[in-house]
Amino acid sequence: MKNEIKKKYNIYNAIKKIIKTNTTPFWIYEEKSILKQIHKLKDFDIIRFAQKSCSNINILKIMKKKKLKIDAVSSGEIERAIIAGFTPKNDEIVFTSDIFDKESLLKIKNLNITVNIGSIDMIKQLGKVSPGHKIWLRINPKFGDGHNKKTNTGGENSKHGIWKISDALLKIKKYNLNLSGFHVHIGSGVNFKNLKKVCRYIEKNIIKLNKKIDIISSGGGIPIPYKKNEKEIDIKKYTQCWKKTKKKIEQKLNKKILLETEPGRFIIAKSGFLVSEVRAIKKTSKYKFVLINSGFNDLIRPVMYGSYHKISVIKKKNKRKNFKKNEKVVISGPLCESGDTFTVGKNGNIKSRSLPKLHIGDYLIFHDVGAYGSSMSSNYNSKPLISEFLLTKKNKIKQIRKKQNIKELINLEIKKTSNKKI
Repeated sequence: MKNEIKKKYNIYNAIKKIIKTNTTPFWIYEEKSILKQIHKLKDFDIIRFAQKSCSNINILKIMKKKKLKIDAVSSGEIERAIIAGFTPKNDEIVFTSDIFDKESLLKIKNLNITVNIGSIDMIKQLGKVSPGHKIWLRINPKFGDGHNKKTNTGGENSKHGIWKISDALLKIKKYNLNLSGFHVHIGSGVNFKNLKKVCRYIEKNIIKLNKKIDIISSGGGIPIPYKKNEKEIDIKKYTQCWKKTKKKIEQKLNKKILLETEPGRFIIAKSGFLVSEVRAIKKTSKYKFVLINSGFNDLIRPVMYGSYHKISVIKKKNKRKNFKKNEKVVISGPLCESGDTFTVGKNGNIKSRSLPKLHIGDYLIFHDVGAYGSSMSSNYNSKPLISEFLLTKKNKIKQIRKKQNIKELINLEIKKTSNKKI
């Protein structure tokens, strides 16, 4: 309990300092939280960070220092990983996708980056330009799970992964590719029962195939608690499940293999906070709306998934009496969309939240937004991307992304090169 209080004290003090010299909204991450989550996964042979969850280069540098590897899902993510210090050697970067665009295929060939293949067509396309290329197979295990149907990446309704392994193996042989590993990822925010089911699926199928691979990847999807009544996953129990699977496969193949985990949310979600300011308050016959200067252009998870994020308050006038009275309010953003609301249920319907009585100029802090927060931001309504800060393990505040300005956006459209005739 003392550690939790100290953590809040540190992050709230950092937020207050940033507010004094910077405009809201902004993101802030806590490095100690990231390091704590990484440590929980220490029993895996390899921890591969799912970069799509949070792609800031300065965050990637923390992963590099802790000897994590990187999962990239686009040419741009490969570029970010390289700038952060990762190299294609020793599978420090693995490219995971269900398609190749032309730019990604060329980069992968030239840099010799291992590919985690999700479709038969990828096998053909890679084999034609880079025979002997090292690959993994991402398998669709015929079932999936996730905190929302949109984050379920397995089963017949999912576009992800290889459905018929036998067809993929025939094409791999035809195009002379080097199969090194198998990967299964069934969704984001998966319950323990289905995570365990993945272990059994991998064990059964790899033993059946009897292929001399070097690695198995358990994928990601490890959940975190967003609400008070949600429990932390038993990470030791989860790890032991996979270690048993690894041992059985090693015995069958008569060789050592590496066991990898590929989390994004589990590592980064708890570390992130979004800070916004109350700019208007209005009532209808049913609801009291508190309008802030962040919208789903910054944090899209509530609108997209009906996601819950804890909200805490920093009062403009920090007096204890201001926190005595709570009231039910709906927190909404500035965008020209009725759906631009943060307090919603799983079905997306408006849901009031009990918060201290709010006034113009008070600040709201959204918790657990490190994963799929900033990385899913957009420029909708011509809103520039906002600043990002890091509270380092030494409790120093470091700006890790400056606020975008509108001129940078407009210049993409008015430079002479954009009017070039085709």
